[in-house]
Amino acid sequence: MSAPEAKPLRLGLLQYGVGRPDGVAAFGRALEARLEAGRAQADLLVLPEYACVELGAALVGGDVTDEQTELAAMVAAAPEILAAMRAAARRLGVWLLPGTLPMRAEDGRVVNRAPLIAPDGRMAMQEKRAMTRFEAERWGVSQGSDPQVFDTPWGRIGISVCYDVEFPKHVRVQVEAGAWAILAPSCTDSMHGFNRVRVGAAARAMENQCYVAITPTVGTAPWSAALDVNRGHAAVFGPVDRGFPEDGVLARGALDQEEWVFCRLDPAKIAAVRADGQVRNHRDWPARPFRPAASAAFA
Repeated sequence: MSAPEAKPLRLGLLQYGVGRPDGVAAFGRALEARLEAGRAQADLLVLPEYACVELGAALVGGDVTDEQTELAAMVAAAPEILAAMRAAARRLGVWLLPGTLPMRAEDGRVVNRAPLIAPDGRMAMQEKRAMTRFEAERWGVSQGSDPQVFDTPWGRIGISVCYDVEFPKHVRVQVEAGAWAILAPSCTDSMHGFNRVRVGAAARAMENQCYVAITPTVGTAPWSAALDVNRGHAAVFGPVDRGFPEDGVLARGALDQEEWVFCRLDPAKIAAVRADGQVRNHRDWPARPFRPAASAAFA
């Protein structure tokens, strides 16, 4: 299927301060309030990876010190949480990527899913493909399905969740399928982790001559086993070429503070730089894998 026509997109990224709602209903009300604050300036609103895991303490019934207990409670409540997310998108009439939530897959594994929700409540999901050590070794979250693309009123976009954006091929297959913008919701508990996502996103924007947007959870939540510390800021990256900022950074938020960050993404600028930029990274991506590196001979 051919990609729909790409149109300018007003993007809203929420640096999400982790709270402590006392249940799913309270989470839904707080979600709507946050979306209400951002929807006037954006066509598509994006929240961070695992933002809803702030519900863990309420679902368990107190402070959570054990990751497995928290995960089990979140997975059990995932259908109700997802329903609250869809209801918020419908009531406010917004396109919404509400972060991600751990869900039980059809084969019984727990995977990390990012739903993209339309204003009428319809949705499609991208599963996180690459697992961090915390997810795989301590939480028991499993590798998800392959990258997809999503047809929206602004053309075709991709979602590469957190660690996924650190891998060139994950984003590349989305770009080759017609995605001109990549959304990368994230959750990182250190500046090392945040900067890995930041550098990965900037690199993907440069090598594909596309837009890549990140937004993290922020703040401390000692009552949560998984979200106890959260670092970072939202940012939007573009090609490092004429027509764009010299460092490729189109927007960024304040470090570790809850706030909305807005940016207008124009696909015409992407088309122009791919056609007549100082370099053509998008075009010059190797068509075939390189052979294994040979040892150079000194003479």
